[in-house]
Order: sequence, then structure tokens, then C-alpha cells
Amino acid sequence: MDQERPLRERLIDAGVELVLSEGADALGLREIARRAGVSHGAPRRYFPTHQSLLSAIARRGFEDLGARIAASVGTPEPSPRERVRTIGCAYVGYALEHAGMFALMFRHDLLDSTGQGPAEGPRLRESTLPMFDLLVTLVRRCGAAEPSVTAAALWANLHGVAQLWRWGSLQLALGGAPADGVERLVGAAVDAHLGPEPL
Repeated sequence: MDQERPLRERLIDAGVELVLSEGADALGLREIARRAGVSHGAPRRYFPTHQSLLSAIARRGFEDLGARIAASVGTPEPSPRERVRTIGCAYVGYALEHAGMFALMFRHDLLDSTGQGPAEGPRLRESTLPMFDLLVTLVRRCGAAEPSVTAAALWANLHGVAQLWRWGSLQLALGGAPADGVERLVGAAVDAHLGPEPL
């Protein structure tokens, strides 16, 4: 842990390391403080509630996911449909590689942000909006009649693929886990929501 970083950032760093290594259930204030090298009361100076610290940790997850999605687009830029497929693979891939962070990012009590002060920055729920807006824009460019509804249904489908794959349910249903299983499922979800790919 870099002792030169401001304490607020060190606490978030410690929480990120903890959620990535041990999962969301391990995120206790005392353990985060211990890993940051401070007393167990120190986090309260920067985060008035446990929820506000968890929200700051989850916001890092959204930043990381956003960077992954931005980096997933190659050059030259693919078609809108191919970009939707690429984003879907990046989203599900992030969920599978960082299951603890992914679970934390979508906890309803954190997304609700009740009691979060304005000094803590934008509400966590707002961190999901740029990603969703991008998906809506791409779905619109693919010719969907109701881009927002189609994008929301596709997002829900991708989230379900991530969860069910992580739990092993899809592998069981498919009779195994082929190497390209996740990519094929993402492709099938995109085709189901956007219709068959034009010839």
C-alpha cells in the first residue's frame, strides 16, 4: 500500500484489493482500516457510513469496467452491431474475472445511495448511466424500434449470462463449457435482441 497516497484513496485501494481477493462479504471497516495501516476509527473521517465507503469502492469497479469497454473497441471501429457484441463480451468477461467487485457494484443498497452526501460525488447509480447510454446509442444505430427498451433487455440478458455462467448453471444446461461458450452466448443474446444479422 502506497503510504504517500491520501488516506481516503488508501482506504478505497485497500477495499478494492480486499473485494478482488476475498469477495464483497469480506468488506468490513476494521479489515479495510487494518489493510490501509490505520486505526479502525479512521475511515469515519472520510466515509460517514460503511455504505459510503462501499459505494466509493464500487465506483472504482465501474471506472475499471468503463475503461475495459472503451479499450475493447479496435481500429478501425467495428460496425454498431459488432461493437455491441464486443461490449457484451467485455461486460461478461469483467463479471467473471472480478466476481466480488461485480457483485458489489450492483448491490441495491449501494445503488440506492440514500443518505449519501453531495461531497461524495455523483451517486453510484449514475455511474451506470454512461455505459447504458452508449448501449442505447449503438442499439439505435442497429435500427431497433425501441432502443432504450431493447438495450435494457439486452443488458439484463448479459447480466444473467454472467451470473448463470459463474454459478455453473449454463455449463450444466449446455452439457459442458466449450472454450468459446461465453462468446457464443453473448452473440446469441445480441442476435435475439437485435434480430438476425443483415446479409
